[in-house]
Formats: sequence, structure tokens, C-alpha cells
Amino acid sequence: MADRGLWSYKEIAAYIRVQPDTVRSYRKHGLLPSPDVVEKGRPFWRPETVKEWVRRRPGYRGRPGE
Repeated sequence: MADRGLWSYKEIAAYIRVQPDTVRSYRKHGLLPSPDVVEKGRPFWRPETVKEWVRRRPGYRGRPGE
């Protein structure tokens, strides 16, 4: 099982406030960074990878607490 500190589509979706299918679509279209870990065919990302990607996305205006 992947490290509990890693994020799946579900955790990324919750973080950026979209549906998991939207995150899957981002990956399919090359808009999401490459996964940090792939285990049994399932991709996972470190939270830092996702947070950096979010900061670099067009239209990023910051989030409370960051």
C-alpha cells in the first residue's frame, strides 16, 4: 500500500475543490505533474508536488492559510 502521506486523485480533488474525474482528466491531458509513485498501476503524488503545481497554475490567487 502506498505511503499514507501520498495523495491519490481523491485527495488532490479535495485540495483543489474539484471532482476526482477532473483530476484524472488533467492527468490524461498532461496538465498534472507526473506521479511521484505508481503502485499496482495507481498513481500517487507527494503533497508538496501538488501544492507547487497549484501555485504555478494560471489564475492562482492563493488560498487562506498558505
